[in-house]
Amino acid sequence: MTHAMQKGSNVPLDTAAVRAVLRWTPGPGVPDVDASALLLGPSGRVRSDEDFVFYNQPRHPSGLVRRLPKKRVSEGLTDTVEADLAGLDVSVDRVVIAASSDGGTFRSVSDLRILLYDAVAGADREPLALFDVTAETGEETAVICGELYRRGDGWKFRAVGQGYPTGLVGLATDFGISVDEDAAQDAAQDVQGASDGASGSPEGTPAGGSPAGGSHDPDLDATVVHTSVPPVPDRVPPMPDQAPAYGYPQQPVNAPAPAYGYPQPVAAAEQNPAPEFRMPPMGPQFVRS
Repeated sequence: MTHAMQKGSNVPLDTAAVRAVLRWTPGPGVPDVDASALLLGPSGRVRSDEDFVFYNQPRHPSGLVRRLPKKRVSEGLTDTVEADLAGLDVSVDRVVIAASSDGGTFRSVSDLRILLYDAVAGADREPLALFDVTAETGEETAVICGELYRRGDGWKFRAVGQGYPTGLVGLATDFGISVDEDAAQDAAQDVQGASDGASGSPEGTPAGGSPAGGSHDPDLDATVVHTSVPPVPDRVPPMPDQAPAYGYPQQPVNAPAPAYGYPQPVAAAEQNPAPEFRMPPMGPQFVRS
């Protein structure tokens, strides 16, 4: 029997291993969705950065939690995380299952839901539970779909649905993942260059690259290629053709004189960010490789 869950509800799990499947409907303008998992201790934070399983680190060092390649099914696309609950160390109190969007917010993601299966029984069985994940504000770029947590000698699953407008970086750092700020500057430039040069890839575009901490099979059904993009070279803004009027911004060449008491139009060069502008640090481990 499948439990259709509401936000905040929970269900006991009578299985040694689970498969958490994120499923959504792809299409034009729909951002790609990536599943991830965080292994938390009793403090509610990761024990180390190795407790973060995501597209660049798809397998926990213990081998007990892993992310599988995306698959295309009749209902849409899926991204899956498997967890061997019975084998997890007793210091792991919770396993958070999250989703992050690439190329837009969750406002544009349709029919997102998490389905929980008994990984021991096989994929042909009905899901143990399902939860329809909806955006609370529409500005989320990451969301905690649910969490597996210990209760006595067993495990339970709770439907969460908590969103983050700060994306996968904000979600991960909230649970104690560290970010190398020195190396993050170059990573932020790559991310900025990718966002300026591409808004997404056609459906079915293969995703490749080597994740941090090891290699894995590519997500053949990913809608966004997980590769880094060289940073856009700095551009020197054009020199103004005339000196600005005192106290006002410069105006374009051949522009008519402004009406008395109104500021002059802003030159096109001043509407663009300065060449030294940089995005805030995001952390090298979040660059799609």
